[in-house]
Parts: sequence; C-alpha cells; structure tokens
Amino acid sequence: MSWISALADLQQQGEACVLVTIIEERGSTPRNAGSKMVVTAERIFETIGGGHLEYKAMEMAREMLATRSQDTRLERFSLGASLGQCCGGATVLLFEPMGQPQAQIAVFGAGHVGRALVPLLASLPCKVRWIDSRENEFPEHIPAGAQKVVNDEVVDEVENMPPGSYYIVMTHNHQLDLELTAAILKRGDFAYYGLIGSKTKRVKFEHRLRERGFEETLMARMRCPMGLAEVKGKLPVEIAVSIAGEVIATYNASFGQDVKKGESSVAKLLPASRRS
Repeated sequence: MSWISALADLQQQGEACVLVTIIEERGSTPRNAGSKMVVTAERIFETIGGGHLEYKAMEMAREMLATRSQDTRLERFSLGASLGQCCGGATVLLFEPMGQPQAQIAVFGAGHVGRALVPLLASLPCKVRWIDSRENEFPEHIPAGAQKVVNDEVVDEVENMPPGSYYIVMTHNHQLDLELTAAILKRGDFAYYGLIGSKTKRVKFEHRLRERGFEETLMARMRCPMGLAEVKGKLPVEIAVSIAGEVIATYNASFGQDVKKGESSVAKLLPASRRS
C-alpha cells in the first residue's frame, strides 16, 4: 500500500501513525529525498531504504507513538559504521505525528445514551473502544474512529486500556456498573472516570466501595452524576452532549500531561460547588 493510501486508511480507522520523510540526502544514500514511510505501533508502509537506518527510524517513530508526542522531529544520520551501512552518505529525516488521538476512551454500554454518545466522541480527536456483552445492542454501522468490542467478561476490558485513559460507564446492570467502577478505581491511573446515574446512586456506590477498602480521595475522582450541569435535558442526545462536553474540557486541560495515581484534572474545570 502506498504511503498516502495508508495515511487515508489509518485516519479513517482512527489509528495514530508517524510519517517519516527523507528531507535531505548527501553523498551515497539508499533512497532519495522525498521518500516516505508510515509507521504505526505494529506496521510500516513503504520504505526509506531498509537496513539499520530504517530500524532506527521505526524505533524513534514508535517511541513518539508510545509517548503520544505531537511535536515534529528532525534527525540527522550518518550512514557509516555507526549504523552498520556502507553507503557512506548522510540523510536527514523528518518525523511527523499523524492522527494521534488526544484521548483513549472506553465506553461501557451500548444502550440509548451510548448510541447517542459514541458518534460524538468518535468525531473528536479520540480513539473510542465501545464495549458491551450484548452484540445485538450495537447499531449496524459503527462510527469511524470507534471500535466495537463484544466481550462476555466486560470488566476484563478495563485492563486493556493504556494509562491515562478515559472511562465512561453506562451499562444496563447496576452490579456490573459497580464492578467496573471498582476495577477502574483500583487502576487509579485514569484521566477521567464518569458513571451515569444520580447522586443517590453515587451515595450507594460509595458506601459499597468503602466496604471494599477504597479511599475517599480516590472515590472523589469519580464523576457521578457526570456531564456538564449547564447542559440541561434528559433525552439521550442531551445527556450525550453533556458528557462529551465534560470529556472535551478534561482533555483540553490535561492533554500532554502525565496522569499519575491520585490526580485529576476535571475538578479544576468546575466551580467549587460542583467539585466532589
């Protein structure tokens, strides 16, 4: 697949990549200036000449993906003994992150609100995993940028998310909501956790979580009720807009920062009266 076709496909799939371009060549080099290679976490498309140069370029590109870097990068390489290539020339590579999502989001539940929310999130610079045990609850067409995940053991999917992820829980079962909450809080490395429900539901959940040994400071990071209070209404789309607004506010505030256990950015966005 050509690099430009690969970029288009990856953008539609919502998969991040790095475009590597030779922007300068001096002396003998394996490929000419303008040659490009697309690197994802697991694949490459096209080539910049192979050998150790290409290996080092892939390594650097994947480091950028792992750290979710948004900055372009220039690197100069001498194609001599240090790279184990006999060309003897030199080349300069440009690394450009493409389609790096600002938020990795797990949405648990394919009910009415989930079906209204996921298309909104998928249209943002986010990568969405939409999770439910009931395959027939999902719509026929899943939005580009969202991945449908059907798993009978829904709670297991919590561990499949990277650190700093966003979690939104809105399943059809309160006990499942509780088990998901416990698994997410136990990880403690989330950027945002929202649980659908009322203040009464929160009180009940906090009581049961307290019995399991969860600390108050950790439970305080849970958004329940979730969403922006300024967005009124009880229609699924109104609730979805409210939740999406809170997600946007959170990643705008915290993007590019490491999320450590015990930290939360969403409280900084809200008036004191709404901070949990």
